[in-house]
Amino acid sequence: MNTTIDTSGMNAGKRAALELAEAARDPSRASFAGGLFMGRLATVQLLPFPLQPTEDATRGEPFLSWLEMFLREEVDADEIDRTGEIPQMQIAELARMGAFGIKIPPRFGGLGLSQTNYCRAAMLLGSHCGNLTALLSAHQSIGAPQPLLHFGTEAQQAKYLPRVARGEISAFALTETGAGSDPARMTTRATPTADGRAFLLNGEKLWCTNGTRAGIIVVVARTPEKEGRPQTTAFIVETRWPGVEIAHRCHFMGLRALYNGVIRFHNVRVPRENILLGEGRGLKVALTTLNTGRLTLPAACVGLSKRCLRLARQWATEREQWGAPIGHHAAIADKLARMAADIFAMESMALYTASLVDHDPHADIRIEAAMAKLWATETAWRIVNDTMQIRGGRGYETAESLAARGERPEPVERFLRDSRINTIFEGSSEILRLFIAREALDPHLAVGGKVLDSRLPWAERAAATVRAGWFYTGWYPRQFLPVLDASDDAAHPVIKHHLRAAARQSHRLARALFHGMLRHGPALERRQLLLGRWVDAGTELFALSTAIARAETLFERDGDASVIRVADLFARGAQLRIEDHLRAAHHNADRAGGSIARDLLDGQLGWLEEGVVREAAPRPAHVAWPLAA
Repeated sequence: MNTTIDTSGMNAGKRAALELAEAARDPSRASFAGGLFMGRLATVQLLPFPLQPTEDATRGEPFLSWLEMFLREEVDADEIDRTGEIPQMQIAELARMGAFGIKIPPRFGGLGLSQTNYCRAAMLLGSHCGNLTALLSAHQSIGAPQPLLHFGTEAQQAKYLPRVARGEISAFALTETGAGSDPARMTTRATPTADGRAFLLNGEKLWCTNGTRAGIIVVVARTPEKEGRPQTTAFIVETRWPGVEIAHRCHFMGLRALYNGVIRFHNVRVPRENILLGEGRGLKVALTTLNTGRLTLPAACVGLSKRCLRLARQWATEREQWGAPIGHHAAIADKLARMAADIFAMESMALYTASLVDHDPHADIRIEAAMAKLWATETAWRIVNDTMQIRGGRGYETAESLAARGERPEPVERFLRDSRINTIFEGSSEILRLFIAREALDPHLAVGGKVLDSRLPWAERAAATVRAGWFYTGWYPRQFLPVLDASDDAAHPVIKHHLRAAARQSHRLARALFHGMLRHGPALERRQLLLGRWVDAGTELFALSTAIARAETLFERDGDASVIRVADLFARGAQLRIEDHLRAAHHNADRAGGSIARDLLDGQLGWLEEGVVREAAPRPAHVAWPLAA
């Protein structure tokens, strides 16, 4: 466990949750995105931007072309939305073309394609059908294939990877009714049998995507404590085994064909050889799986956003108001331009992070993946919302209704419903901000955490103070020095300008984080709004950096100046947003808001809830409704 966090002032539940989560972390080399919080804009990790190699793109082209044609000609996404079911024939066809084993090596029956090609497939899926996107993503991004490839033994891989590559659907079971992102509250338990050869699994998992159709589920459960510490273990469970019960299929606002449900386990006998990674390592399996799995969502958001841009652009060209197409009016033109710039940045983030995985399948992408998921899902939601606003009533009307009265059945209404979940699942925006904040603080905790840890002896804390002082004596002054070399690798003057500006903002962010640690000490982890602003500033910096780096490399390759103009627009807007986030750390209404929230929770502002229809109370059968006079 990372001992640099002082847990002495926490209650038992919070301490257990934090210690369990910390034990699953695996701090390693500084990533590009992590370096931004330390005042380090490492252009050597960014330029030239890692464009997909031609050979890799060519290798993925047959499958991607097949998938695009299949989606266009065979998949009626609106019909899937209406019926709440994906036709079995379409699932079978996807399995036949290899869509359930995109990254699984050919020796196990998969396509063996790269993470970048997988992201390109997610873009196609996201542009057409959210339900198919969820089915395939939950299967191989967070379902059995990903943890098997990362942590499975040779025997486990040989047994299960061919099955999932052929189309046997898989799922991942972590969330429970009372335990979402807090593993210490998990109640599903696995108890060793008397002979030690198996575990008996008992409990219930909620919101298990693909669970109602899955043949194989990775289940994370509590196992007996060791040295007084809670343990979690990941098991490969087959749904055909006795004791596995599909208790309920959940239904949602969007993604109406989502095969998501409640799964119960009643004394399910799981062989010991079905443990992934090792006993007590379940949370590490879960966190690592989610890190890579999160990359599917940004890619799918790119596809969705591009489809929305096309719909919005077409309508803004066709629809006329006050003697001109509505796209010529500044209010609509501004929305279209921001969509274009945001999509370029979103795609840059997704492709950059995918390239890290392609370069090293075990690369540390925790911060990059979390930032890409956070930023892309929130931005895509805004893009879909703007698309509906541009199309007006025709955006709010269903595709079926539009078709019935002779208009093009554009599914903007469906896109809005389907995309709302993106900021919630696989790590809600709020949880991701806390996760990124913890990772951003890690370098500082590694240097000075022992200074703040009241559990340690005075002598050890004094020695840590000396070491921290030595480090910060060199580090802190550098955060005020002029940025001289941040743009040395860039050729275009616009890119040079924005790289220098980004490096200066990285220094400002690093200083702000350091000052916050000095001011608040261990209490900083409770200042969630403050940490969230710094996380948002760092995330904008990551989006800005990848966007301008990709524009530079594309311009050098193709000579098309339009990419520079699009990246320039995005960078200008990102700089303004970063300024706002950093300024709001000092000038805000947080204290007033906190006071009002406490009053609300204490029931002191009930008058704000008056004048509305109250929840229905049971009415005796003999009581008649009052008659109008």
